[in-house]
Parts: sequence; structure tokens; C-alpha cells
Amino acid sequence: MGTKSLTITEEAYERLKAHKREDESFTDTILRLTGDEHDPLKGFGTMEDVDGFRDAVEATRDELDDDLRTRADR
Repeated sequence: MGTKSLTITEEAYERLKAHKREDESFTDTILRLTGDEHDPLKGFGTMEDVDGFRDAVEATRDELDDDLRTRADR
């Protein structure tokens, strides 16, 4: 298989890097993220290794819960 060189922005690089697993190359990451399988559940869990992601999700969930409780009490 041949290779190609790509030029991407710093933002695109950082986003791709955030999805890259320790044991995979950028090629492996791109192939994993763009696989031709159409499984809607395939992407679940892909962000679990991103620093701070779990905390951000939990904080957002807590804020939403508080907001919903406040609205219900009105």
C-alpha cells in the first residue's frame, strides 16, 4: 500500500491526536474513526481516554439535573 502526505490545520491535528490511542499510528486512528461499518454504537466510549472528558460530562449532567429540579419546583 502506498502513502500520501496531508496538510492539516493545527486544530485538526490536535483533534485527531486526542482520538489517537497509545498503541496506534495516526493511520490506524484515521482508519478506526472512518471505518465503513455503519454501527451506530461503534463510537461509544471513544472519548473515555481524553483527559478531563469524564469530569466534563459529569459536571454537565449535574448542572442539567440541578436545572431540571429547579424548573420542577416552580
